[in-house]
Amino acid sequence: MGIQFEVIPSNCEEVFLPGRSHVEIAVELALRKARDVADKIQESALVIGADTIVIKQDKILGKPKDADEAYLMLCELQGQVHQVITGLAIIDTRNHRYLTDYEITQVEFASLTPQEIKWYISTQEPMDKAGAYAIQGLGGILVKRIEGCYYNVVGLPLHRLWMMLKQMGMQKIVGGQFCSDGVLSKG
Repeated sequence: MGIQFEVIPSNCEEVFLPGRSHVEIAVELALRKARDVADKIQESALVIGADTIVIKQDKILGKPKDADEAYLMLCELQGQVHQVITGLAIIDTRNHRYLTDYEITQVEFASLTPQEIKWYISTQEPMDKAGAYAIQGLGGILVKRIEGCYYNVVGLPLHRLWMMLKQMGMQKIVGGQFCSDGVLSKG
């Protein structure tokens, strides 16, 4: 997008909230992350929080805790269709106004042999990835097709984020930064 930004990791724990829909969980986690970072910032900024979850047959597949769990997740996904949901939250620290939204993408995995799954796990790429794969890396060869936003599967649906930024009043880009009413905003 050509936006200058600073990455500030959130210390927010990724706890799945009971009794909520998958969309509500992703959006709530994104908002919690954004609030955690916004509370640390002393200057005027737009804070963007995102959380991506993988859903297979109504079950959330989070980040695998080890290679064995990654193997089980990839076995469950192989040859099947699953959903990727990313919740987004933007907070304007000047006025504490916030906006949330989400994106959903259907992902179809190729049929995989146990050896292919073990090879992929040996690359270490599945670790720290929701659903135990990274479509933007070697995991891209595991994906047969998608229906929806590719960038959502990566973890940041760019078009949805662009639309949200416009809703927050960021209409133009000046010198690589969004601006609203002639005021540059750091984000």
